[in-house]
Amino acid sequence: MDKNQVTATNDKNLNKGAHLPNFPMARTQPLRPPPDYARFRKENPILKAKMWDDSLVWLVTRHGDVSKVLRDPRFSKVRTHPGFPETGPGGKAAAHAGKPTFVDMDPPEHTRHRGMVEQDFTSAKAEEMRPAIQKIVDKLLDEMLRKTQPVDLLATFGLPVPTLVIYQMLGVPYEDHEFLDTCNAIRTNGSATSAESSQASKNLMDYLGRLVDKKMQNPTDDIISRLAIEQVKTGKLTHDELVAMSFLLLVAGNATTANTIVLGTLTLLQHPDQLAELRKDPSLIKSAVEEILRYLTGSQFATRRLALEDVEIGGITIKKGEGVWALNASANEDEDVFPNATRFDIHRQPNPQLAFGDGIHVCVAQDLARAEVQIAIGTLIRRCPNLQLAVSADELQYVTLAKRDFGVVALPVKW
Repeated sequence: MDKNQVTATNDKNLNKGAHLPNFPMARTQPLRPPPDYARFRKENPILKAKMWDDSLVWLVTRHGDVSKVLRDPRFSKVRTHPGFPETGPGGKAAAHAGKPTFVDMDPPEHTRHRGMVEQDFTSAKAEEMRPAIQKIVDKLLDEMLRKTQPVDLLATFGLPVPTLVIYQMLGVPYEDHEFLDTCNAIRTNGSATSAESSQASKNLMDYLGRLVDKKMQNPTDDIISRLAIEQVKTGKLTHDELVAMSFLLLVAGNATTANTIVLGTLTLLQHPDQLAELRKDPSLIKSAVEEILRYLTGSQFATRRLALEDVEIGGITIKKGEGVWALNASANEDEDVFPNATRFDIHRQPNPQLAFGDGIHVCVAQDLARAEVQIAIGTLIRRCPNLQLAVSADELQYVTLAKRDFGVVALPVKW
């Protein structure tokens, strides 16, 4: 479709009274993006849709356009801008509550705040962390293999891996793990009420406030202590800002990484020939994980922006003050970039997947997350050569609320 055809299609779409699709769209298969995305990429790659509050948002569906939006400084990540797209009333309220962190800032504030923690999440640091991650993974698998079968892979392995890693990096005392685990479980539980989830978040913030106070007085070798000394005590960061940043680091990637470990394992079990290849040649784990990231796109609702001025993307003018959702899950199945895009292929090269986003807001911990998923899945399939689902795939329950990133309620396995 050339530029004139795209423009004409969108002009028709925007005519008064024209039917607009509702966003988010429903999945018809639990591990696959909504089928509407493929149609949009072909027929109407940049279009308007109606959201939960009847506000309108631009949907950007093609890989190149999604990347342009995420890299263009004329699109803001500040959620307090009028018209910034949110997934629901809870998100809208949260955007105006508490201290924002760097994920919801624009430069120069974003540059300054993110720069305070980037040294803890470099690719070199992730490589340095591998022995510690391996130790955590081995210990969790030792414990799992002693349990009566079947076990829930999410609760016993998937979620504890990234959680224990970040606890160690932040300097959370071991005796506090159980309390934090309980709070996190409530926050990420799809069946928890909004009041329960809000209370759990408040409990975590209160805890982190006390932990920051302790680190200010008695620093140890961890991220919170370093930030307390280098940033708070020098007046570059307030106490409350450090608490908010600690909360972000504690919870931001845990559920997504856990779901990637668990759903990545499920995907491999559903592709036994490729799983057998991976077992035979463990060096394939890096390309396998990149394909898992592309195929699942575990975080699909963070790539939203607001136009600070009129911007032309793909021949369409997005006007100042209009919200944009750059659909990375759609971009990751763009047939012009990924041949046979709907096929899971652990050999796929190149694989410029956008699961972590793009531009200055690309996930700061992407290399750590890669290391965690590679080590977790690689070790799991090596130590459990007969790993299999303990129920039929049809019996699995998925967290498929349209406004949330997806996962399984549990993944019962045996070996």
